[in-house]
Amino acid sequence: MKNAVLGILAIILGLIVLAFPLAGLVAASVLTGFVLLMIAVWLLIVGGVQLEVSKKAGIMNLILGIIVLIIGIGLIFSPALFSFLTGFLLYLAGIFMIIAGIIALASRSEFKNATWAGVLGIILGILYIILGTLALDPIYLGVLIGIWLVISGILALLE
Repeated sequence: MKNAVLGILAIILGLIVLAFPLAGLVAASVLTGFVLLMIAVWLLIVGGVQLEVSKKAGIMNLILGIIVLIIGIGLIFSPALFSFLTGFLLYLAGIFMIIAGIIALASRSEFKNATWAGVLGIILGILYIILGTLALDPIYLGVLIGIWLVISGILALLE
């Protein structure tokens, strides 16, 4: 019953985001920004407390807290930053998957399933790069989020 309710909610939310992709992207960006702000506050508090025990750990936590605070504020006030970070991470993941696929293909003489793992890694890497290109445009990223919500909702209903 719980999965059915969550599935229906995900489908409804996904359809709303598909109808208004920029609104969905802004909501995702603002929510992510607020979560990062909470993490930043925690890191700053931990860093301040750790200064008494270990200056290096305290300073590193304070620096990380300031960086996370800046990114969190940026996400709240600029959904374009959310699109950029999403696109960048998808590009990075795609490049790593392609490299892993090439390494698997290079080692196929030693491992039985390395050929399929390598081909799959390269194909998924290319798909990630394509998605990264789409994610750089806020409207397409909103559409991708909406599609993901609808698919997640359908899968939750099928459980």
